Amino acid sequence: MSDDLERCDQTAPDTNAAPGSAVLRLSDGAKRTLRRVARQTLVGFLGRGELPDLTADAPELRAPRAVFVTLRRRGTGELRGCRGESQARRPLIEAVAHMAISSASDDTRMIPVTFAELPAIHIEISALTPMQVIAPEVIEVGRHGLMLVQGQHAGLLLPQVPLRYGWGREEFLQALCHKAWLPRNAWTAPGTIIYAFETEIWGEQDDNER
Repeated sequence: MSDDLERCDQTAPDTNAAPGSAVLRLSDGAKRTLRRVARQTLVGFLGRGELPDLTADAPELRAPRAVFVTLRRRGTGELRGCRGESQARRPLIEAVAHMAISSASDDTRMIPVTFAELPAIHIEISALTPMQVIAPEVIEVGRHGLMLVQGQHAGLLLPQVPLRYGWGREEFLQALCHKAWLPRNAWTAPGTIIYAFETEIWGEQDDNER
């Protein structure tokens, strides 16, 4: 099993949203702002130990939302860090900045990203919808990200992960169990809960966004 799997903060999901509740999709302007915030945060933090001004007027940027930030080497796609939150704990603009820093400096699978690396780093942001309990047979690979919880064990994988590895539904579930440090068939065990979420995923697009 590859270690190139997006990491979860291992906290229980927030399931207070009503079933089927919708999260408004972000505008193109909000996505551009968040890409810029992620980049400027890394430049300031890694270069000078500073944090950016995170004030925002747009309601969509102030609304709490769970996010993951993934850092990869341009060209090769090599993972250089990925951290995220399964719960909407803070305003979206703040969540992106915090997770950008965590991805660069606090992914224990690899050495921290350096300031000198930043021009060669591609930033991708995944904004999550609220989690809902889902039955295994209705999971859609490529649409659903999943979080599995069994007792004190928890693991989360973003929806782009099975597409990257060409997994089917059962392989996705087995990998999720592996992520939670559980046997590969633990998703079938009584007491195991599987949550699904969807994501809006976007990243830097050209040299002007470095």
